[in-house]
Amino acid sequence: MNIAALLNPQIQNYILEKNNSDVSKLAFQNNPFPEIDFKIVLNQIECRTKSKDKLPTWFTTKNIIYPSKISVEQTSSETTAKYKSELISGENLIDLSGGFGVDDYYFSKKINQVIHCEINADLSKIVAHNMEQLSVSNVICIEGDSRETLLNLNRKFDWIYVDPSRRNDLKGKVFMLKDCLPNVPDEQEFYYNFSDNILIKTAPILDITSGISELKNVKTIHIVAVENEVKELLWEIEKHYNDAISIKTINFNKEKIDGFEFKFNSEAFSKYSLPKKYLYEPNSAIMKSGGFTEIGNYYSLDKLHQHSHLYTSDDLIEFPGRVFEIDKIISYSKSDLKLYLENTKANITTRNFVDTVEIIRKKWKIKDGGNNYCFFTTDKNDNKIVLICTKINL
Repeated sequence: MNIAALLNPQIQNYILEKNNSDVSKLAFQNNPFPEIDFKIVLNQIECRTKSKDKLPTWFTTKNIIYPSKISVEQTSSETTAKYKSELISGENLIDLSGGFGVDDYYFSKKINQVIHCEINADLSKIVAHNMEQLSVSNVICIEGDSRETLLNLNRKFDWIYVDPSRRNDLKGKVFMLKDCLPNVPDEQEFYYNFSDNILIKTAPILDITSGISELKNVKTIHIVAVENEVKELLWEIEKHYNDAISIKTINFNKEKIDGFEFKFNSEAFSKYSLPKKYLYEPNSAIMKSGGFTEIGNYYSLDKLHQHSHLYTSDDLIEFPGRVFEIDKIISYSKSDLKLYLENTKANITTRNFVDTVEIIRKKWKIKDGGNNYCFFTTDKNDNKIVLICTKINL
């Protein structure tokens, strides 16, 4: 990529002026800058637009250069990058899969020297340029293979950070770390030659139990969600650590930050009851964690059913998730559905239920929206029930 050409003030002004423009329509216009491929300029416009909410620091900084659209889509948000930076300390860190450098920007605020290792030459140059624009002087960009870079540097780091990429679009809901580049399970012992602490970022689709089975010395797993959407899993690895694994969930909302922590495979048992006055639905980070018994016990809540993952109480409490007051409990029967829900408007959620939301809406002509929240679920006696609720904003 010709960074110098893109930094032409006229091109930069054009990119700023066309923010939020429909790039597909701009592509049919004549290229106002014949000295550069117009597709490159259009990519800058599209990527900058995408960065507005995800990367506000980059969006508001002059002369930032963007890589391919997929690199911007796959990079950490500033919210998650800042969270990661709170997990590390020491003098130096090497990032084996540097990418667009958002994580390293935040690491650089917590650690004296950060090595950004990136095999893509263009991307490495882009990050080096952007760090200058962002007034960051303690990030060193090295182009090349991460394994070779470690061998060439031949030094100890306080932390190794790695974000392995999937080799291909694997089908199904579960993938293995061994299917990624770099293959961290195979490389883990090699990494210990250069650091005792490893922080791994993986996609939320990775199954936690399978990740634990592949990796050694897992100390803590962080499940990070933003606005109730799980964005990434973070795996803290410490050489020689063989104690219980901590699971930490965090959900960043505009109003508040919800966190919850428990020990993996703790010996705990749930209490069950029929629906009481209030209903609780854990946020997506807790749902991903599998800590269904732990969350209920911590907040002294009863579960509706082993597999429903909904909780209930007579007293209202603050809870990391959605909270509802139960207005009515009905059976999943033709007579009750026709009486209370047919041809109405409601927000529908299913938990451990025989029918999908789409089937329920179609069968009973229920439109989406309104103030009613309906949970189609199964109670502790294996009865199919519907909880008609009002949402409570705590």
